[in-house]
Parts: sequence; structure tokens; C-alpha cells
Amino acid sequence: QEWLPREEILTFEETLRIICIAAELGVSKVRVTGGEPLTRRDIVHFIAQIPKISGINSLGLSTNGTLLARQITSGKTMAKTLRDAGVQSVNISLDTLDREVYSQITGRDFHAQVREGIDAAIAVGFDQIKLNTVLMRGRNDDQLIPLIEFAGARDLILRFIEMMPVSTTEVLSEDNFMSIIEAKRLIESVYGSLIAETEFRTNGPAAYYEIPGRKQRIGFIGAMTNLHFCENCNKLRLTCDGKLRPCLGSYLEFDIMKPLRAGASDEELKRFFLDVVDRKPREHDFRNNYQPNRKMIAIGG
Repeated sequence: QEWLPREEILTFEETLRIICIAAELGVSKVRVTGGEPLTRRDIVHFIAQIPKISGINSLGLSTNGTLLARQITSGKTMAKTLRDAGVQSVNISLDTLDREVYSQITGRDFHAQVREGIDAAIAVGFDQIKLNTVLMRGRNDDQLIPLIEFAGARDLILRFIEMMPVSTTEVLSEDNFMSIIEAKRLIESVYGSLIAETEFRTNGPAAYYEIPGRKQRIGFIGAMTNLHFCENCNKLRLTCDGKLRPCLGSYLEFDIMKPLRAGASDEELKRFFLDVVDRKPREHDFRNNYQPNRKMIAIGG
């Protein structure tokens, strides 16, 4: 784990000011991500301030799930605390149901905590819970069907995500990359032809399908193989060190912390924000030998 000096990280107050600026410009949806956001001190207090901002009507959280079942106060889990703070939707990473494989992928033996975290999230009644599975040939390609059964038994949305070149250590290759096309073919060999749900959308680029004969929805996110992946993207990412990134798969990032700490007015920050929006590329660079200059945990999933 790499830690930045405190002075190089946006304070919660600074982050809330940027969210206010964004909301005044029309942003209505916020997702708190990481790394693992729940490890940051006083994170719940920060999250609780976001729904109070005029214009923000959707608040989500992406997490590895390991802390959701932790008891924060007597009889109250982290999941319950987050729900009470206004979090409406939760995305939880779950790449495998195999404890040993989970430890190999993450480097930590926290599989039991993730399972407990999922149960805790279900118990408090978030509006929506999605499980995210990154497809990894040779590691979890035998887990697709068990994961579908796991999600179906709990009435959760499961999404399969193509591996993207967002790691500074692991290079995509035929040995580790599995496309959503191949995953869909494997799933259909078990369940039959999936039924496209073209009218169902969430806040991201996933394409959703229903498994025939059962009211279960699964999604596919294919950043590498879907040539139309970027067409409807309207996301911006704010990193913890104050960089606005208009695209996950691009080197472009713009330091909003500098003018913020130099005393910029709200109007000046709005102009900065809009300039970043104008620079949003038409498509990502993942298919152009992209080599990330930041780890995914430093950008925000």
C-alpha cells in the first residue's frame, strides 16, 4: 500500500466544495470509490454531507466489501451506517468464490469478510447492490457459473468486466485476458441464449441481459472489445490528490487542487471544471498500447 503525505491529499472540505461546484454545473450523481474508500478516517461523516448538496440526487459507493460488516457502534454495521448516511447503491468487487484464489488475486485472505460484507449490505436494504467480477483467464474463468448462482440466490446484479490495462505491473495478454464475448458464450452454453435488456440502464456502460427462465439480470462491461464503449460516457473522476480526469483510459488529468488552494473563486473553479469537460476525449486509449501512469487504486474505479 502506498500512502501520500496528508498535505498532498484533498481534505473532505475541499472535496465537498468541488462537488458543490460540479452540482451547480449540472452534475447530479456522485460515486465514492478508491482504492478502498472505507479505510479513510471519518469517511462516513464525509459521505453524509454529499446528499445535502443541492442538485445531488444519486449517491453510490464502490468497495471491496471487507469492511461492510464491521460493527461501528453497538448493533450497527458499517453498511447500516452508510445507508443511514444516504448511500443508495453499492458496488462490491467479487472475482471468485474460491478463498484461495481470492487470496492469490488480492494478496489478502479477506474472502470471508467480503461474504459477510455482502450479507450486511443486503440486510440494510440498499436500493441497488451490484457485484463486479473482473474476467481473468486462468484465474476465475471457472467461476462464472458459480458466481451467477451466488448472485441469483441473493437477488443481486452481477457484472462481468473485461480486464483493462490499468495495472502498472500486469500486462494484458492472451494468457490472462478473457473477453465478454467469450464469457457470454460460456454462460449461454449453460443457461441458453441470454435475453437483451436494452431498456435497463445504470450509471455506467454495462449491457444487461436476463437469464432465460429466471428473473436474474447480469451485465457485461467490455472496454476492450466494445467499439462503442465510450459513446455515452459522461463521467469525470476526481482523484484524492486533486486531479480531475476526464477519462479512465487516458493520460489526461488536470490539477484542480492548485487553483483551489490558491484562493480561486467559485466562478473560476467552474471555468476550470468546464474546461476539463471540453477536453474529454471521444474514446479511451486502452486499445492503443496504453501504459498507465497511475495504478487503478489511485484513479478511482
